[in-house]
Amino acid sequence: MPLQHLFVVYLISILLVLLPSYGLAKLFKKAGRKSWKAYVPFYNTWEMQDIAQRPKHWVFWQFIPVVGWFITPGIFIEFAKVFCRFSFLDHTAAALLAPFYFPWLANNKDARFIGAEGVKKHKKPGWREWVDAAIFAIVAATLIRVFVFEAYTIPSSSMEKTLLVKDFLFVSKFSYGPRVPNTPLSIPFIHNYTPVLNTKSYSTLVELPYIRWFASPVKRNDCVVFNFPLGDTVIHADGFESLNPYADVKRFAQMGDVNSQNVLNSPEQFPVVVHPVDKTDNYIKRCVAVAGETIKIVNGILYVNDQPGYVPPTSATFYFFRTKGNAIVSEDDLRDAGIRITTQTPGGDIQGGGGGMYKINVTPSELEILKKLPAVDPASITREIADSSESIMIFPYYDTVHKWSRDNFGPVWIPKKGASLTLTPENIPMYKRAIETYERNSFEDRGGRYFINGKEAKTYTFKYDYYWMMGDNRHQSQDSRFWGFVPETHIVGKASMIWFSTENGIRWNRLFKMIK
Repeated sequence: MPLQHLFVVYLISILLVLLPSYGLAKLFKKAGRKSWKAYVPFYNTWEMQDIAQRPKHWVFWQFIPVVGWFITPGIFIEFAKVFCRFSFLDHTAAALLAPFYFPWLANNKDARFIGAEGVKKHKKPGWREWVDAAIFAIVAATLIRVFVFEAYTIPSSSMEKTLLVKDFLFVSKFSYGPRVPNTPLSIPFIHNYTPVLNTKSYSTLVELPYIRWFASPVKRNDCVVFNFPLGDTVIHADGFESLNPYADVKRFAQMGDVNSQNVLNSPEQFPVVVHPVDKTDNYIKRCVAVAGETIKIVNGILYVNDQPGYVPPTSATFYFFRTKGNAIVSEDDLRDAGIRITTQTPGGDIQGGGGGMYKINVTPSELEILKKLPAVDPASITREIADSSESIMIFPYYDTVHKWSRDNFGPVWIPKKGASLTLTPENIPMYKRAIETYERNSFEDRGGRYFINGKEAKTYTFKYDYYWMMGDNRHQSQDSRFWGFVPETHIVGKASMIWFSTENGIRWNRLFKMIK
């Protein structure tokens, strides 16, 4: 962990125990202790535990990064008890509003010191036992979810047929190092919007910088969960959010698209919402290239550093084929032959049929099965190649000469931490968002002269590593080909295991399956 990150973590820990000191000093005096002890960070919590006759080792737990933030409120609650404060409201205030609660308590005429013996005589009502147990469970589960592993559900077909819709995954936070939340003040187990109320589930009152402990780089070909890079600013309305990003709507509006202009001109109906990194939508893709590598796609074939990239055996791609004598091939025929057909893919995995022409989404092994079907003309099988008409949708949106598509793309160099890039008019559209948004610099183009943070610059040295993510369902995936690089700051964890799966019943053969 970098020293500056450790400094921020412990600065917060110190503030947590120091801010209530004014009120604690008066309460220490009532308890027969010297008031100055309240102003010494962590020595004050030692004194509180001594006064309450609670285990002193709790004080040392406070030095565990972030975990200690949850220990300190527990010490405050135990200390409030020795002044005859047992209500749920009092304990909530002691835990969450200590800088205000303890000065109030110190000046409250009803607050009397009863000591540890008085606390022992108090018996909690049954409902409080349940509430306290529930709070402990929530805190423990939150810590596990943030720092160890998190459950995740596959919502779309972009990773078919490696990961299927309604696969339930465990995502390991330790694989790349647990990331400290940017917004620690949030409702547990709710990502960015509350159900029913449809409001933000977090507060930006406290925002932390990017901190990752025991960081380890993403490996090429890992299945990775990450925060959607364009999800920092979204239109909070049905049909938008990450599905139709604000950046795309804004770009199309600038190009003259009337519908996009109407959306931007109707903020009440289409409100724009800004999210911190950890509260943008989660995506899952395969990392096909890591920092410092160069990728290109030629006729649907991925190349990394001019070498053919890894093709997952379950990666699906669309092919065209014709049947012999215009014969009809049904979905049941294909399933019986061993080809997975699903309606989750937009348009379905099998399309067409008129005049014996079909389009089908298959893996390499399924393609071999298709070639052997009696009704299929194997010589007619050709891979679908997207044409250049979609170039305005393809990152970085400026290529009017080469007219890139999802199947013919690049080459593109992936930024690497510490690597320097010479800034040119050709590469600025490719790397501007990384420089300006992900690495938080001001960027100006003054007639071909570039200014970063107010100073003229001819080169730029990257602060973070970046990754190139693509879905295994290559023709049905919104991925880096459409929105570019994924910075290390957005990496959540590695998809490690399918713990449950369902589609018209439980998919028993997928339970507890490791993800490759």
